[in-house]
Amino acid sequence: RSQNAHALILLNTITMLVRSITKRVSAAKSQGAKMLMPFSTLQKFNRDDALNFDELLTEEERMIRDTAKQYAAEKLQPRILEANRHETFDKAVFKEMGELGFIGCTLNEYDLPGVSSVAYGLINREIEKVDTSFRTALSVQSSLVMYPIFTYANKKVKDYWVPKLATGEMIGAFGLTEPNHGSNPGGMETTAKLDGDHFIVSGSKTWISSSPIADVFVVWAKDDNKDIRGFVLDRGMKGIETPKIEGKFSVRASCTGMILMDEVKVPKENMLNVKGLKGPFSCLNNARFGISWGVLGAAQDCYEVARDYTIDRKQFDRPLAQNQLIQKKLADM
Repeated sequence: RSQNAHALILLNTITMLVRSITKRVSAAKSQGAKMLMPFSTLQKFNRDDALNFDELLTEEERMIRDTAKQYAAEKLQPRILEANRHETFDKAVFKEMGELGFIGCTLNEYDLPGVSSVAYGLINREIEKVDTSFRTALSVQSSLVMYPIFTYANKKVKDYWVPKLATGEMIGAFGLTEPNHGSNPGGMETTAKLDGDHFIVSGSKTWISSSPIADVFVVWAKDDNKDIRGFVLDRGMKGIETPKIEGKFSVRASCTGMILMDEVKVPKENMLNVKGLKGPFSCLNNARFGISWGVLGAAQDCYEVARDYTIDRKQFDRPLAQNQLIQKKLADM
């Protein structure tokens, strides 16, 4: 009798649980049915914007993105093959970008547009889709040269250089990396010795983008107190040489070289108002924003090229894209 009683209690318990679960499932189905939209109202999938990124952008940002995309396709794409093959860079690119307002576009003085950081990122993304060399030119000019001059230089220096850099009339370069000091900029050997109203700057910088064609250089050196200071050097100053580095395996369409300084006499007023690694690191942080957007552009272009190829390429009378394994690889990308 005891066993029968226990069995009956267990059966009743199971029955109650099943009934409870059934009620909850029915309620959930009913609620879910109310939440489901008719298929006809679902948004159509856009393979060119799978994450509906456009919805997050303002009208101005979309317009700037489209302008950069058109410029990259019409002006940069036709150049890249020969530029990469022969390690050449067309300086006219700077003036073209300047005319479109791309250079230093987040700044809001000197008639600069002062657009959002997202808009600047979108420009970098579209340009990098063609090649990182062109995006490098824009990043160096905007973030590594214009930014420190705009932020740390005195008014006289700013008034002279910022407008000319923004239009692409003048080209800038950023000198931090040295032959013996790359990842450790604090160990730099370039010196700036005070001599009356001038500093005497001596040393060498290497792997410097745009240095062979630059008109102005933002160079970092150690002063008499071993403090790291930034200086604005003019191409016309005596003692500056900028030999080109050739034979690169990558970024071949970017003009890369050195900055050799042999007792260059620099006016005190050309010293930037910032001390220590904060100066160069603030510039690098500013530039990395554009680099990160550029990486997205390169990755997106790789995906789009692969996707289009699998659609156009046919094997066994059907596109490669109809194979499940190919679809998985594209989905993973």
